[in-house]
Amino acid sequence: MATQFDADVIVIGSGALGNNAAFELAQQGKSVIILEAGEHVPRWKIVENFRTSSRKGNFNDPYPNAPWAPTSYQENYIENTGDFDLFPGMLKLVGGTTWHWAAATWRYIPSDMKLKTLYGVGRDWPIEYDELEPYYVRAEKALGVSGSDTDDQSGQGGDAWPPRSEPYPVSPEADTYYFQRIRDRISAEGYHFIHEPNARTHKPWDGRPACSGNNNCMPVCPIGAMYSGDVHARHAENAGAKLITDATAYHLEKGDNGKIAAVHYRSSNGDDTRLSAQYFIVAAHGLETPKLLLLSDVANSSDQVGRNLMDHTGMGLQFLADEPVWPGRGPVQQGGIFNWRDGDFRREHSAIKHALTNMVPNTAVTQRLLDNLIVGPELDDRIRHDAARWVDISTVFEMLPHAHNTVRPSTRYKDALGIPMLTVNYSVDNYVKAAADVAKRDYANFVRLMNGQVIEDDTGWQNRDHLMGSVIMGDKAEDSVVNGECRTWDHDNLFLATTGVIPASGVINPTLAGVALSIRIADIIAKEI
Repeated sequence: MATQFDADVIVIGSGALGNNAAFELAQQGKSVIILEAGEHVPRWKIVENFRTSSRKGNFNDPYPNAPWAPTSYQENYIENTGDFDLFPGMLKLVGGTTWHWAAATWRYIPSDMKLKTLYGVGRDWPIEYDELEPYYVRAEKALGVSGSDTDDQSGQGGDAWPPRSEPYPVSPEADTYYFQRIRDRISAEGYHFIHEPNARTHKPWDGRPACSGNNNCMPVCPIGAMYSGDVHARHAENAGAKLITDATAYHLEKGDNGKIAAVHYRSSNGDDTRLSAQYFIVAAHGLETPKLLLLSDVANSSDQVGRNLMDHTGMGLQFLADEPVWPGRGPVQQGGIFNWRDGDFRREHSAIKHALTNMVPNTAVTQRLLDNLIVGPELDDRIRHDAARWVDISTVFEMLPHAHNTVRPSTRYKDALGIPMLTVNYSVDNYVKAAADVAKRDYANFVRLMNGQVIEDDTGWQNRDHLMGSVIMGDKAEDSVVNGECRTWDHDNLFLATTGVIPASGVINPTLAGVALSIRIADIIAKEI
């Protein structure tokens, strides 16, 4: 008698990656269950939470942070033991952390995926750019990406790069005045400004309205113009997938022939449920995915689960320009300077990306003035003056995978369900530190070219919330967790849809690559069922 399953495929996690995989599978006629630890929260409620919050700078604050589904800023959720405190702003609700991203949707360039071969450091991806390219196209259509088809995204000022088989679904939005003025003055000395592809479309797309420039992408787009993972939760449900919220997966059960037989989840009232399937996709983020694997003692014959943790550890620069540049109008990000994205220097130090932050600066401006005891009419005048001239540069560095940068289930702290929290050990390596000196020389040039007044040019290392490497992809079972299909080496029916598989970080936000890989996972599974 044939084995009966609860579903063809169970997807654990309802963020952008898991939901895109679930939608593709459901659309192809497969029965799909999605498990989500958090709840579904309507957009209006998140917007109201933001409006009434006194902690506007905390992008997690408008979102649920339940004792049974804790997020990054809950006490003891992450216990850091390394030189750097890694606190990415991860969320737990339907749609996941893309509720408060800036929607940057870059592609890796081919050389990013051959770092070891070309420059002798780090690791290569086990797949070629050409293999991923068709899935990039599908991911860009799914998210409604707006981008330039003419930019050389390698940052070298050449022809359009990387290769594309189709143009971007949506043309780039108009340049903001802020972007224009800084580009016009700084590019004179050879700095290449590149438009940032983004899923914050300026034209209606897939039921989403056009961006109206609220400048509130983080912590929440008030009108849903910016893509967030809840879009494909809806699409997956409409295609027949079943979404179960308040369902924290805590154990993957091993079955016969090296396969995963079932997932066990727990609700907030402590009830446990077992569900079986032919295939499983773990699509929790780059910290929760390895935690679940380690708690279940699966997929770790290489001892690489939870190792090689990478973020785009960064730093920043703020200064006042000598003219009003009017930041805060339009999208919160629009592009940046990519001269250090690729080149032979990557043998010696990490790649670097400088992005222009275009968020309304009034809070930071006002706090600085109050700290300097400026009050009354002078305060009003200075807010108007400084906010118009505020320039904010956010820099990210390419991190290499190291076995000693780890995430583990905590042995000290548990959540309200009795499931271990996280322990992270993270250090910034000399490859990044060498690049920091280069970035600071750029900072000095930017300030000089804008005849600026430095506010802050030594921020120290900063989080960038781009988790990679923790369930690393490779071409050998001995030193990686998944193969080029994102299929675990140890269990042929277990796939990982997370940016945690990415083995070479580059300097670009990895979400689009994660969605492309997830769509590819769905196609692979659909052919095997």
